[in-house]
Amino acid sequence: MATIESSIEAQSLSESQWQAAHAIAIELVKSETDVNELGKAIAYLRAAVSKSDAGSKFFKYIKTLVSNGKQIGHSGKTLDYYRSIENACDRFLRDYQADGLAMLQVLGWTSRLMRYYKTAPIGELEAFSEKRSAGQDLITQKQAEIKASAKSQNFAIGQIVEAKIVNKKEKGKEITYEIIGTIIKLSNKEPKIFDDLSVGQTVMVSIVEMKDENTPKKLKYIA
Repeated sequence: MATIESSIEAQSLSESQWQAAHAIAIELVKSETDVNELGKAIAYLRAAVSKSDAGSKFFKYIKTLVSNGKQIGHSGKTLDYYRSIENACDRFLRDYQADGLAMLQVLGWTSRLMRYYKTAPIGELEAFSEKRSAGQDLITQKQAEIKASAKSQNFAIGQIVEAKIVNKKEKGKEITYEIIGTIIKLSNKEPKIFDDLSVGQTVMVSIVEMKDENTPKKLKYIA
């Protein structure tokens, strides 16, 4: 049987999002959660994804399902399914609460991965669990490096900084910027100027949103 990495492509996910999708899928398969119940949660998020508070609404929705599971459940196991979904999402999806679209992408892959892991050899599932733990350590280290890099720059909303274009994605007309002097890379949809910019080019961008008091979350090209 082909491995999951060779049979499923997740180019739309970052490494940490890919790890989150795997982790949630494994947790839900181990708890024997019905993938159809996860599908209902995904449908709710898809309907709300255009709203700025889609992430928080999703977590409130899951909590409501748990609170009312006995009344709305169609089997004795439904409440357990909801609890498993809540626990897994709280552990591995909470970091993306501010980005509803990212959450939707992660959960979409989670649903696919659940179906795979239900038929995958136990050894492969256990091997990925070990790989995920090691990978998570690397991700945590990378996040710490990014925070340290950002802290030294005193970034703020509205600040104009120099950045290098390190990637362009035709789908969505998305451009990835790396702030000069840091390891911070952020992507933004730039349909109006997408064709005018090239990888390797240095441009000026404005910080339009912050992840925390030190770290930029969103950049936008300025002429």
